[in-house]
Amino acid sequence: MKSTYNVLGVMSGTSLDGLDLCYCNFNLSNNTWSYELIHSATYKYSADWINILSKLIFLKDSELSDIDKKYTHLLSNLITKFISDFNIIDIDFVSSHGHTAMHEPNKNFTYQIGNLPILSSLVNLPIVCDFRVQDVEYGGQGAPLVPVGDKFLFSQYDYCLNLGGFSNISFIEKGVSYAYDISPFNTVLNGLSNKLGYCFDDGGETAKSGQIIEPLLTELNSINYYKEIYPKSLGVEFVNSIFNPILNKYDVSIKDKLRTCVEHFAFQISYNIKSNSSVLITGGGAFNTFFISILKSNYNINIHIPNKEIVEFKEALIFAFLGVLRMRNQNNCLSSVTGAYKDHSSGKIYYPKKSIS
Repeated sequence: MKSTYNVLGVMSGTSLDGLDLCYCNFNLSNNTWSYELIHSATYKYSADWINILSKLIFLKDSELSDIDKKYTHLLSNLITKFISDFNIIDIDFVSSHGHTAMHEPNKNFTYQIGNLPILSSLVNLPIVCDFRVQDVEYGGQGAPLVPVGDKFLFSQYDYCLNLGGFSNISFIEKGVSYAYDISPFNTVLNGLSNKLGYCFDDGGETAKSGQIIEPLLTELNSINYYKEIYPKSLGVEFVNSIFNPILNKYDVSIKDKLRTCVEHFAFQISYNIKSNSSVLITGGGAFNTFFISILKSNYNINIHIPNKEIVEFKEALIFAFLGVLRMRNQNNCLSSVTGAYKDHSSGKIYYPKKSIS
């Protein structure tokens, strides 16, 4: 079995920042994995695609199927562009997350668009994709999947915290990996910023100018999800049906809602981290300097923010690594993380003009 892999990782998150791609090398030596992130780029979605992707959960099955085909072609175009832009020649395979359209594991259902078999033929490379479906079939949440990468590639930290569309955390306790979604994050912050005409709250400056609305903070902190034991995960459905209706009840300024949400998210995250622990923070929220300052000043957490490339592309890097484990038929989904009835090797493997499920 090979010990070195050159992989192109592809990730699209719920924050709709764009499509993240990274070309990386993984090497196994003395039972230890190492990585090199060689090239990376984010291709922003057009306004039309942002509009489409933000409304996927409202589409009929026939409409979603049509979007799936179009999005698969978009992925192929961007993957081909990335390979051309960086003049990449040696690729073992592409490992792609796709984009989550629906995620309701409690109803035994999850659906990521862009994982159609035709993608392999379009880019003329093997594809590993659709990582979540099997885990849900096995009774798991289908998320989070990144903790496997945290375990093998970032084990020097007590916790790995990702601040993307949602905040999620992973850690190892007594030799067992655990991970779960803590709360919404950029899905909410960006949504509020959009109402002010901004794509996002740059550096958290708008939130910084607002006031904490105590009744709103209390009600948000009382959401039942936070009392549930892990494994657990969140989707856009939670934001639309539970979180946003609470926000909409309060007739206060957007900047006050942003400030209150920042306080709320910081409290929920700190509640899930043991005092004086080392925490690696990645994802777009790592650039929210106001939010990071709240965590640093109000809670006893040793925060580590890596270089910009790891902050932005850690998820794409790890999905590339999940593909490596799948190609080796090694476990890339952990039952202690997702709640599935067993550890397993998840993901579909497609080759040009043929497929393996």
